[in-house]
Amino acid sequence: MAITQTLTNVFKQDCLDGAQNLGTSGDTIKIALYTSSATLDASTTAYTTTNEVSGTGYTAGGTTLSSQSVTLDTTNGVAFFDAADPSFTSATITARGALIYNNTKSNAAIAVLDFGSDFSSSNGTFQIQFPTAAHNTALIRIS
Repeated sequence: MAITQTLTNVFKQDCLDGAQNLGTSGDTIKIALYTSSATLDASTTAYTTTNEVSGTGYTAGGTTLSSQSVTLDTTNGVAFFDAADPSFTSATITARGALIYNNTKSNAAIAVLDFGSDFSSSNGTFQIQFPTAAHNTALIRIS
């Protein structure tokens, strides 16, 4: 079992097909958490409950990302996506990675996040801190 951080192949194809809308008034984008037993990589096509985290403060399917935005940096020739840092309050969970997916488009997989190791919360806030939204640091960027 392994979690490999990447944009998924289905997302890359969807971008060229015009099937994804991650902007402010776009599709509903969600993030789900997974245990170290999950297998998530570029070939992941859609959200799955297999090896998804379970515990107090976490609901299957994860949470909706708020404050979605897409920015085009014309100086550097990069488009990038950002959203507010998702959090799960009063959570008692352990997660090794996450899947960002498009709930509007049949739960199509967008990106896999590998946390590098297990992270836990015990009746506290489990928060995923996205990197700064910029051409060279944003989590999801196309150049």
